[in-house]
Amino acid sequence: MSTLSGQTAFVTGGGTGIGRAIALELSAAGAEVLIHANRSVTEGEKLREEITARGARCEFIQADLGTGEAATAFFERALDTLGNLDIWINNAGVDILTGEGAELSYEEKLEALIAVDLRASILLARKAGSAMKEQGGVILNMGWDQAAVGMEGESGELFGAIKGAVMAFTRSLALSLAPKVRVNCLAPGWIRTAWGEDCLLYTSPSPRDQ
Repeated sequence: MSTLSGQTAFVTGGGTGIGRAIALELSAAGAEVLIHANRSVTEGEKLREEITARGARCEFIQADLGTGEAATAFFERALDTLGNLDIWINNAGVDILTGEGAELSYEEKLEALIAVDLRASILLARKAGSAMKEQGGVILNMGWDQAAVGMEGESGELFGAIKGAVMAFTRSLALSLAPKVRVNCLAPGWIRTAWGEDCLLYTSPSPRDQ
């Protein structure tokens, strides 16, 4: 059954991993989907082609969400592309555990996470909420399961601070937008995506993550 038929859904960080799975499920449920990616352009285009080949509408936009101006420009372009907004999912995040991100200093990692995981999520969620306030809709932000309990080490400190802030913001935004707009936050742990597999080469998960 197409439970989301006629609805439009936007997924940031939708080219790979969790975002890709979310986009596929939304499309399978009947929604028109717009997926966003910054570096995973090839993967984003392939996903758009895969969903389109199934007869569903899917659009792809590449954008860097690292500044407030860029996030605003992306939101406006995305909304113009689909013309309506029912579901907004903030899944985009900076990889500071593998590749070039792992080589950044502690302060550089913090600044990158603040820019994308926190500021972009806040700005985009507020803009989505403003666009939905009359008709209603759903906003979903991405937290972290250990933000509430803490995890030792550099990555635990960084993700705990940033994702904890996202989770706190989500609670407040839910109160601001109720009852028309439902705002929730997912708090995933280790997910066996390609990114998750790579992370295991760089970090040792705590017992609750295994």
